[in-house]
Order: sequence, then C-alpha cells, then structure tokens
Amino acid sequence: MGKALIIGAGGVASVVVHKCVQNSDVFEEICIASRTVSKCDALKEKLDGGKTKIHTAQVDADNTEEVIELIKAFGPDVVINVALPYQDLTIMDACLATGVHYVDTANYEPPETAKFEYKWQWAYKEKFEKAGLTALLGSGFDPGVTGVFTAHAQKHEFDEIHYIDIVDANAGDHGYHFATNFNPEINIREITANGRYWKEGEWIETAPLEKKEVYNLPEIGPKDIYLLYHEELESLAKNIKGLKQIRFWMTFSEKYLTHLKVLENVGMTSIEPIEFEGQMIQPIHFLKAVLPDPASLGPRTKGKTNIGCIIRGLKDGKEKTYYVYNVCDHEECYNEVGSQAISYTTGVPAMIGAMLVMNGEWRKPGVWNVEDFNPDPFMDALNKWGLPWQESHNPELLDLDLDAKEISR
Repeated sequence: MGKALIIGAGGVASVVVHKCVQNSDVFEEICIASRTVSKCDALKEKLDGGKTKIHTAQVDADNTEEVIELIKAFGPDVVINVALPYQDLTIMDACLATGVHYVDTANYEPPETAKFEYKWQWAYKEKFEKAGLTALLGSGFDPGVTGVFTAHAQKHEFDEIHYIDIVDANAGDHGYHFATNFNPEINIREITANGRYWKEGEWIETAPLEKKEVYNLPEIGPKDIYLLYHEELESLAKNIKGLKQIRFWMTFSEKYLTHLKVLENVGMTSIEPIEFEGQMIQPIHFLKAVLPDPASLGPRTKGKTNIGCIIRGLKDGKEKTYYVYNVCDHEECYNEVGSQAISYTTGVPAMIGAMLVMNGEWRKPGVWNVEDFNPDPFMDALNKWGLPWQESHNPELLDLDLDAKEISR
C-alpha cells in the first residue's frame, strides 16, 4: 500500500519495525532512521528478506533540515515518530515542509523542564489543516489504546461517561535491583513530577506518588497503584463530553520506589545542569548512561502487564460500570519480537495508528488524538496484531473521592 519512515531505533522502534514487516500488505517499504545508524542496520539485518523492503538512514531528529532531506529522499506516506518526545516538533515541522502525515506515541516535552502538555502540538492544528495532512498524537498504549478504549466505551457502552480511572500495572520482574522499562530519563521525569487529576473542570495537584491505593487486577492480583499525571488525561478531559473526573494510576514496587528516592535525594534524577570536569551535564543523563538499557530487558523479564480503563456513567438512564483492558505477557512478547511487554504495548499501537492513517480510515486534516476517530477499526486491529482486549461489566471500583477517604481514616 505504501511507505513509512520510522524515526528511532530503541525498544519501541524495534517492535514497530517487526509489526510493519508482519503487515507487509500495508507497509510495502519502510526506512528505519536514527542518530545511530548501526542500530537501524542491525534491525534490517534481522528482518530483511521478506515482502517489506527495508532501508536504513542516519538522521539527527533534532535537526529539522536533516529530517526534511531524509523525507524527500525516501518519499514516505507517513512518518512514525518513536524518537524522544523532545523531537516531536522538529519532526512535525519536517512533515509540514514535505507534505507527509505524522504519527507519534507521546506528547512533546521541552528538554529543560518536565512538562507533559499537548499545547505545543495542538498549536499545529491549523497548519496541518491547511496542508491537508493528518497528525495523529499519542498512538501508543497510554496514551493511545487507553483513549481508544474510552472512545469504544463512549460509542458502544454508555450514553454518558462520568468517571474514568486508567490503571497501568506491570507485574514483570527483570531481576535487576533497579531499572526502568522505557527510556530512563523520560520515565524518571514522569514519576518524580507532581501528580495531577481532573475533577469538575479543574486540575487538582498532588505531591509525587502521594496518593496510593491497592487494586486487584485480573491475571496479576492485588498491586499498589499510585496516582500520577499522564498526558491522555488532558486530551480525554477535553474530548469526552459530560466527564466529571479522570485519573491515572501506575504500579510500582517498594524496592523500585526506595531506589528512586535515594537517587532523588542525592540529586541523580535532577535535570538541572551541573559542572563536572569542565563540562556541563544533567545528572539524569549520567544516570541514564549507567542504568540497564530498557531494550536489553526482554530476555530477562517474566510476568505480565495489565493496562485498562475503569469507566462509570449512564446507559438508558441507569448507572453502569465497565472495565476494558489488555493483559500482555513479557515472555510471549520476547519470543515474538525480541522485546519486553512495555515496548510491545507501545509499538503495536504505533503501527496500527500509522496503518489507519495510511489506508484512510483515520485520515482528516489537522492535529488529532486517538479518541477523535472511530475506535472500531483500531479495536479490531488490537485483536489481530497481538494486543487482544478483554472486558468486565462488574469491575472492582476505586474510591471516587480520595480526600474524603483520608478524612474518614
């Protein structure tokens, strides 16, 4: 059907490449591009020889002109951005300059401060409309599938959605004392930031990891979950009409949080530059260099993930609850594509989003989040391409008012 340029060569990019090659009827040609071209070449060597023709290229995704030159040379129908979130805007600029559709998995973040907002990318809406191009934001799992799950519930299960709790649980064990499951810098910036949730039209801020609950997850069991801010809260609060509250929760082990607290206390998670041996460095960059590469965790990781949406609202005038989720096995992911489940659950939806843009099912000029589109083809594709979803109409519920619960204690 067409050609895709995949920018990035980490764990998520590897999954995207594997899945594009599996889906050769849609992805006839792909180009894998990264600052480190040897990583791209290694993927090509591993997967070359099938129906999908694979190219590789070196590119600095911080340099818009370099990205423009690569796009002109390869001529893709869509760019799949699985590089760093800091590079979203330069790649979007390159897509506008060359008339190519754009897909990513995470919102833009300014390198100098930990902010997770869509405002920078939403500001491109008119530019993409005028160019007749589609920019699909956040086509990973969370954000991504969680938005599609919500759109599915809105279309098929509810007349009104009032409350959403997104729960992201990883019960995998890689055997290291401390390691992050995706880019350490992005992961640690996300966790150490203040928590935030949306309620009755306002954002309520909490201290980092201040709010903790225990939730019994299917196939995983009871886990400690902590309230975080996550970017899909911003888009879903804007796009789901009638919503009263939305929150995001993630699991962390006590061991992980203890290590993280020590690193934070000694300044290793800071993004403020310091002088070291005549050079200015960010401590978190040094920490990233000494931690295990997330792409290396695949063969070591055992266990499962469970990510889903617990939703409450009205159907036919009656209160209704609904839970839609995916369970993913780390070892099964590794056996299929050589990756652990965290990369797998992000890479598969990136391929699906790009496929729907390429085939026209999810194509309209402008900048859009996944919940802006018809969820049905995406939900069908999840079942086909390795992330089958499950549902419950009688799920365990989380308390809606955390502060009232604390007062009652």
